[in-house]
Amino acid sequence: MLALNRFRVRPGDEDDFVRLAEAAVEFMASRDGAESVELVQNLDEPDLWAIVGRWANVGSYRRAFNGYEAKVVLVPLLSQAIDEPGAYDRPVDVGENLPRFG
Repeated sequence: MLALNRFRVRPGDEDDFVRLAEAAVEFMASRDGAESVELVQNLDEPDLWAIVGRWANVGSYRRAFNGYEAKVVLVPLLSQAIDEPGAYDRPVDVGENLPRFG
């Protein structure tokens, strides 16, 4: 499963953002079920950044957010993320995909 968290980072805030993002990437990459996690920057809009993670399954991804350390490392960064759905999987693995709201 693919997890995508996007961020708009104002000019001048890049250093602080990258520091928080790199700590989050390191933390997530150390969690069970993490296959790869990386910080990337958009080629056309340099203020647009993302953390892209591949996970064994959605349960592994969600469990990575459990516990005190996760809250300390991830919440300060992810509270700055663009508010949009960010979990994806292959259509055959999703099954009937019903909206959560509506």
